[in-house]
Amino acid sequence: MTQASLHRLVLDYRTGELVLRVLYRRSQDGPNPGTKARGKEVSRLARSGLQDALDALDGGAESVGTSGFTTREDVLLVEMNTKTEGSAA
Repeated sequence: MTQASLHRLVLDYRTGELVLRVLYRRSQDGPNPGTKARGKEVSRLARSGLQDALDALDGGAESVGTSGFTTREDVLLVEMNTKTEGSAA
């Protein structure tokens, strides 16, 4: 199996759905877009990224920015212990 590394995971909550934008880099060519294998690979990366974010939030987060009045946006900075390449996910 080729190694892929997650670079960005963006969650967009919409009415009745959740859209995940997954940006990642591969060390080699992988499955073609639209295939089941590609969907499984991207799902695995997203799941791993979400779990890493949850684990990091357990360690605490620092508020580094806020904006808005009735609709608010807060930006949190969380220090993450990144897994080394090749470690089990």
